[in-house]
Amino acid sequence: MKLKNYLIMIVVLTFVFLAACSAGSDEASGSGDGEKEISFIHWRGEDKEVFDELITKFEEENPDITVEMTIYPSEQYQSTAQTQIRDGEVGDVFTSFPGAQFKIMDKAGLMEDLSGEGFLDNFNKDLIEAGQKDGKQFAVPYQLVFNQPVYNKGLFEELGIEPPNDWEGFLAMNEKLKENGYTPIAFPGADIGAGQLMNSMMMNNAPDEEIFTKLENGETKLTDEWWVKTLTQFKELADKDYFQKDSLGTKHDGAIALMAQEKAGMLASGSYAMASIKEQNPDMELGLLAPITVSADEAEYEGIHTTTFMLAVNSNSDSKPEAKKFIEFLSQKENAEKYANETGQHLTVNDLEYESEELKSTAHWMEKNTRFHPRYLISSADIQKAVEASIQAVIGGQDPEQAAKEAQQVVDQFVE
Repeated sequence: MKLKNYLIMIVVLTFVFLAACSAGSDEASGSGDGEKEISFIHWRGEDKEVFDELITKFEEENPDITVEMTIYPSEQYQSTAQTQIRDGEVGDVFTSFPGAQFKIMDKAGLMEDLSGEGFLDNFNKDLIEAGQKDGKQFAVPYQLVFNQPVYNKGLFEELGIEPPNDWEGFLAMNEKLKENGYTPIAFPGADIGAGQLMNSMMMNNAPDEEIFTKLENGETKLTDEWWVKTLTQFKELADKDYFQKDSLGTKHDGAIALMAQEKAGMLASGSYAMASIKEQNPDMELGLLAPITVSADEAEYEGIHTTTFMLAVNSNSDSKPEAKKFIEFLSQKENAEKYANETGQHLTVNDLEYESEELKSTAHWMEKNTRFHPRYLISSADIQKAVEASIQAVIGGQDPEQAAKEAQQVVDQFVE
């Protein structure tokens, strides 16, 4: 009888010990009742410092929530984000690019419907439409970006150059930069260059904002005049040596360095790169311009804008209320202003006061006639790759008509 009682006591103590271990494990992992850990994933490595500060503030205001931030390289994020967040273990709050990635995420049912959330009132309703589908808000664009070349204002003033308003003027400007020993355009052809510069290069060659929808429907082709002309103009820039040597092997960081070292007059990416340039060369005065590929009287658009870095809540998350609270925190005026001014990004949040020099100097672009980023309106990732590949092909020396023909052969496989 004593032995039986002794064995019962051992079993009871074992259960108590295991329960204590389990509770300790829950507490350590942040999964206990007293604390929730949410995962926040994105691609903006250059924003890590300010996000670290904002996350610290958020955790102080919400002591029952911790935020684990993971940052991926941009190209890796585009290709793996869907897989990363599918099971809900990662990316309670995640970001999406507009266009193809947003459509893929939506089709997979990975984004929680945010319609009716109070924090949507903190945003300019006209600037968050890229995150909508069928009248519902599935993601909230946070950044307002101008995807067009950044230029060295001081150098332009020194050389007496004014941003041109037609194609002949754009070529003459590049030639003057070249004659004075500068690379006219630092082109990051190894990663984002083709996908960025294409937008302003084709905006007036094909002013129809439905052009890529029509391409995917078979109503127009890349072998039509609008795209062949765009490729011909890309090839002209390359043939005249207006891009740096080995431009197709240059990544964005390398192109930024050329700009910061004042070896190049322009950088072919967008306003989001200005903070990185200023970090390397604080004394540079920067501006934005867009190549006008037609005559001045034919031009309909002055530049390109994008609403991106779209904040979404994972529909498979077990921490949706906490994830929404974090997005609400980022949309509050004080926190949004901190992010904007320390990263050099215009935002979609209402009534912000911009303090940084680069934001003040480019704020007038909000009033210009800019067009939404055309590439992001391509819903098929395969077609998007074919379009960009045709640009890389002509920069590499291929005939524009042949490059357009080969790209269209890819498109034909996906036409609905």
